[in-house]
Amino acid sequence: MEEKAIRFVGEEVEVVLEDGTSFEKRPVCPAAFAWRGQTHRVAECLNEWRDYGRRGKMAHNMREPHLATAAKRGSWGVGRHYFRVRTEGGRVFDLYYDRAPKDTVDRKGSWHLLREMEPGSD
Repeated sequence: MEEKAIRFVGEEVEVVLEDGTSFEKRPVCPAAFAWRGQTHRVAECLNEWRDYGRRGKMAHNMREPHLATAAKRGSWGVGRHYFRVRTEGGRVFDLYYDRAPKDTVDRKGSWHLLREMEPGSD
């Protein structure tokens, strides 16, 4: 049975990466994340996928041949890396790393909790 969303969250979260490093271009699945004062340890990464689509003004600032390449590989500051995880408590969440920089001083992206999923039967 496929999981279904039970709650949209859409909030920025802090994550803990297993080795303590952060790969902004190709992030790894977090070992844990903090949300609303509670730490959720990741027991299993169920799935991961990427979306390098350019949105808004960014969709129009590239020539067509370069746009096709960027959609496959991504380009600086564009794209999201998604992870569906099961926590130690059995809850299922979709997290993503948004590669867009916050501003000119903080050029790293940010982690977000997208939604909580209804666990399906395995």
